[in-house]
Amino acid sequence: MSADPAPDRRERLVRPLFLAFLVASAVDLVGVLADVPAAHFVAKPLLMPLLAGYAVARRGPRLLVAALLFGWGGDTLLLAGSDAAFLVGMGSFAVGHICYLWYFGRARGPLSAGLVYVAVLTCFVALLWPGLPAGLRIPMTGYSLLLTAMAYRAGTLGRYAAAGGALFLLSDALIATGIADWPQLPAPDFWVMSTYLAAQFLLTVGILAPGPKWAGVTPGAYRARGTSS
Repeated sequence: MSADPAPDRRERLVRPLFLAFLVASAVDLVGVLADVPAAHFVAKPLLMPLLAGYAVARRGPRLLVAALLFGWGGDTLLLAGSDAAFLVGMGSFAVGHICYLWYFGRARGPLSAGLVYVAVLTCFVALLWPGLPAGLRIPMTGYSLLLTAMAYRAGTLGRYAAAGGALFLLSDALIATGIADWPQLPAPDFWVMSTYLAAQFLLTVGILAPGPKWAGVTPGAYRARGTSS
């Protein structure tokens, strides 16, 4: 009988990676709030790799790790600040949402929740449309549809993932209102990043340790499916 030391080494990394993610998040948020661009540029590219590493250490599914790393791609591209980088970064986030949707499978939540998401998306896009640059209207609408589907389907894994999906939608809605020149909250970048970080972390927690689900969805089915993905 041979012992496999790899699981032990992996488990020892769980706490350090989680603490590193918290430290990087704090540095990033303080940097944004205090208007210290250097802190944001250093900390932001570290966030999703650290959270992905935490997911790997927790033996999370590959689709979760892929979703987080595509989020990292979006994070770093958005730092460039150009229109081209924004579009490519949005595409990277979109692939991350597809990874989440693939992991969630074909389960459906309650019709009432779906109708709420559809109504919110329709009203938001209709209000936002006139203020968006012409070249971004179609790409952002398509991205919003994908993100809304992810947020809705996240609820099949329980309240943590559901909250993560909703916060992801809120974070990107805050970005969209800035692009459309709507009135902004004080320190708008702080609210964008804080909701985004909470969203990715809650989605990660919801996938790693799924909680109570909507009726008709069994917790074990998704745990097993994610492990084999």
